[in-house]
Amino acid sequence: MDTAHTLATPASPNGATLKKPRNLLAACLVHALHDGYTDGLYAFLPIWQSHFGLSYAGLALVRALYYGTMGALQIPADRVLHGTAPRTALTLATLIAVAGFAIMVLPLGFVGLCVGLFGAGIGSSIQHPRGSILVTDTYGPASRRPLGVYNFAGDLGKASLPALAALLLPVLSWRPVIGAMALLGIVVTGALVALAPSVSSREKVDPASWRVGQARSGFAVLTLIGGLDTATRMGYLLFLPFLVHSRGGGSANVGLALALLFIGGAFGKATCNRLSEHFGILASVVATETATAFLIIATLFTPLRPTLCILPVLGIVLNGTSSILYGTVPDVAPKGDTSRGFAIFYTAVIGAGGAAPVLYGIIADHSSQGFAIVAAALTAMAIVPLMVVLRPSLRAVIQGNRS
Repeated sequence: MDTAHTLATPASPNGATLKKPRNLLAACLVHALHDGYTDGLYAFLPIWQSHFGLSYAGLALVRALYYGTMGALQIPADRVLHGTAPRTALTLATLIAVAGFAIMVLPLGFVGLCVGLFGAGIGSSIQHPRGSILVTDTYGPASRRPLGVYNFAGDLGKASLPALAALLLPVLSWRPVIGAMALLGIVVTGALVALAPSVSSREKVDPASWRVGQARSGFAVLTLIGGLDTATRMGYLLFLPFLVHSRGGGSANVGLALALLFIGGAFGKATCNRLSEHFGILASVVATETATAFLIIATLFTPLRPTLCILPVLGIVLNGTSSILYGTVPDVAPKGDTSRGFAIFYTAVIGAGGAAPVLYGIIADHSSQGFAIVAAALTAMAIVPLMVVLRPSLRAVIQGNRS
């Protein structure tokens, strides 16, 4: 049976067509929830610092309990649940995360908070590879655009759940707000039971996989590119508030700047895959990364208002490239190993997101803020020659699809 139709083929072709959006919706719901959980925790950090008397280093370690667990367990979680039905895997991921949030609600002190964050991180480590493979198996060779939609759904969660938490925290104490987030997870779990397929994915290695060796080397390059792309984004985000302040902007301007960048980023994630369909992966990534570097440098020399005008456009290319890269994982991952490919790719991206702010911070400490921002722009430009290295693998994919 063709892998692309393992999850989406009921009795009739029309039924298969109807199943596809349901599968995509299931993956998008869980992605939005878990990415919302990830970024929503930022709203609680100042409260936890005050409540538990934490230093900034202690607060960073608390944050790492969730973020580090989520990143480190991507590959093991995928290996354990490989071949499990999407309904089972995604429901398990969400229920484990909900259990973690429920533990945080209990009056167990600092230990309860740490255990809850660790548990929630375990749950969120499952959803990325399993949600991605659900979309890939459902749409097969046409999965590039749906993967972009899946990627975009994560941004919707990142925008909505932190905003919801920020609205509720002035009215309620932090534990009821955490409880509300857990209840939201239960609602999403109910939706998953109704939407997600109960048939397991069974990837099969193609006996005539002449491109596997090429794909493995190409996948390694793609993973490196994904890490550098994330490092660029996280590095610039680290310094953007300080850049706005240096232009005479206040806290309101910082909030506006971040909102403009994120709005552009969400639009970029939703649209850049279409760019790659028209102009090709190589040309599109080279164009977006070159534009990213140019616009980052431009914000170093523009006053506040022109900088704010640049940020939505910068957001499009700064975040939009990631959708192209995610959509390319099924193309260059060795056949029969797409799920593990997603797990490895997400591990690299999450790891780069955690390490980049530290590295760019060290650069700023030993030089200047401006030099660190230039370093972030140069990181984006470093992707251009790597795309040339990736080109033979992309060409092999095109030839394989035509044959």
